[in-house]
Amino acid sequence: MDSATLLRLWISLAATICLILVHSTPANSDVVQNRNPTAYDVIEHYDLPIGLLPIGVKGYKLNYTTGKFSAYLNDTCTFSEGLHKLKYKSTIKGYLSKGKMSKVEGISLRFFLTWMNIVEILGRGKYIDFYVEGGKAGFPMDHFEDSPPCSMNVARKLMENP
Repeated sequence: MDSATLLRLWISLAATICLILVHSTPANSDVVQNRNPTAYDVIEHYDLPIGLLPIGVKGYKLNYTTGKFSAYLNDTCTFSEGLHKLKYKSTIKGYLSKGKMSKVEGISLRFFLTWMNIVEILGRGKYIDFYVEGGKAGFPMDHFEDSPPCSMNVARKLMENP
């Protein structure tokens, strides 16, 4: 191989590597480019409504490679959605992908008189489904357009502020 052919081969290889790197930029690069994205920004980026998280998230962690997500609240809280209640622990965990949060920990749904742990949240068009062990509950997506205010544990409030 002469030096001109070798040079063309190296240039072609370098161009191919550059194209691969440009196209392998993480799908969430717009979240990464925002210097201080909030947990709500992250949820929205994954095509989930921000109302999945209550008002008052004080911080979060996100592994951009695996989608592992944790959000931190000051305390546990609950809020009502129609006939159902949702309860959040002070740490909410799961794995985010487009329109979905799987392996959810820290969110429970009261169905009649029983609290059930939500294991997956799936957005499907105009609806969002909360999967619990053995079933699911669906809600219109627009019910979660805004983050709900939480009613904190009343007993704890009384203990802190007698």
